[in-house]
Amino acid sequence: MTTIFALSSGAVPAGVAVFRLSGSKALEIAGQIVESPPKPRMASLRYLKDPRNGDVIDQVLILTFPGPSSFTGEDCVELHCHGGRAVVSAVIELLSSFEDCRLAEAGEFSRRAFENGKMDLMEVEGLADLIHAETDQQRRQAIRQASGHHREQLGSWRDTLLYGRSMIEAELDFADEEDVPGSVSDVIWPKISALKSEMEQHLSQARSGERVREGLQVVLVGHPNAGKSSLLNWFAKRDVAIVTEEAGTTRDLLEVHLDIEGYPVVLVDTAGLRDAENLVEKEGIRRALDRSRVADLLIEIVDSSQTVDRVVVESEADRLVLFNKEDRVGSERNLSNLKEGSFSVSIKHETGMQDFYDSFVKHIEKSFMGAENVLITQKRQADALALCVDYVEKALIYSDLPIEIRSEFLRMAGEELGKITGQIDVEEMLGVIFSQFCVGK
Repeated sequence: MTTIFALSSGAVPAGVAVFRLSGSKALEIAGQIVESPPKPRMASLRYLKDPRNGDVIDQVLILTFPGPSSFTGEDCVELHCHGGRAVVSAVIELLSSFEDCRLAEAGEFSRRAFENGKMDLMEVEGLADLIHAETDQQRRQAIRQASGHHREQLGSWRDTLLYGRSMIEAELDFADEEDVPGSVSDVIWPKISALKSEMEQHLSQARSGERVREGLQVVLVGHPNAGKSSLLNWFAKRDVAIVTEEAGTTRDLLEVHLDIEGYPVVLVDTAGLRDAENLVEKEGIRRALDRSRVADLLIEIVDSSQTVDRVVVESEADRLVLFNKEDRVGSERNLSNLKEGSFSVSIKHETGMQDFYDSFVKHIEKSFMGAENVLITQKRQADALALCVDYVEKALIYSDLPIEIRSEFLRMAGEELGKITGQIDVEEMLGVIFSQFCVGK
């Protein structure tokens, strides 16, 4: 297989630039560009030379990892160079000059690790999530998946399905043997039923895993000029949205990704809700209502200085209500007796905002409760598990069908389970998964 290389350490200039090589010629190339390559897995200082003319390119730290005891399972080499642009360009040109050695594509090192059995597909996805993690909660979930947290559970499910099929086959082929139970139903179907319940429990938690990856969807709703954009800017600690006295300034969805006490949150500013005649504003309101329906949490902002009705939004999400602009409320209006989940604040002057923030954090913590035990973290995994459960259910409920057909349902369930970890052919989805990686990983 072609030897590949890439700059794995990111953009230059930098203090150090790390190159990674993997493939059948990696060690041979190392022997030509440095004198006396070091022992495996021992970092050594060497001069990097161009064998074509003997020029010294840089002084580098070099490590070798003979396969299969390497990340990819192939022979691997790491070169730690100085991170100047000229040095990096020279190293790329040097490595490209060797026959059957080329720049790697995005995610190609990880793909080789998968194809060589060093990682399963869930571990690959966990590694991709770890690279893109922006909050502590995302990091924790990603490292659990990348380190094989799921293997024991999925392996147990797979063993149960295989056991069920093997018992059915045994009854069909060796019914007269003493080692084979007289009735498969007495042995396997209670186990399969318990398996279905266990799978359904994990499937019900899949949304929590996706929420950690994608962020809790928090949507700001309210009438025009109530203070939605001001609240967005307050959370972001910068001017993300335009704030003016003119109503209807926000006409499209505006998202900000936040790290709230280690939890990932996507805060969405929306168009003010009112009867609009402008076509652009109407479209903005439609999008606001659509996004509100799929929100995990709504924050409704009400202008306390105006006598207006509360907004009507169809959503099953929990809701916090901010009665904003309390500094403009006359003494004749009493906002002190508010219901739980409602707060009298002035976003502009930050009055009452700490109490609101504390309640907001509690809602976030509640939303992520139990996320540390989630097995399924991505829609692809959830879809495969849902199909697996469906086939298991068919094997259980169609008790009047020939047992061979019920065994076939268990086989198809096992195939769907295998798609989660890549134990069966998943070629179509590999390109999508590995494209999420940067070059060099």
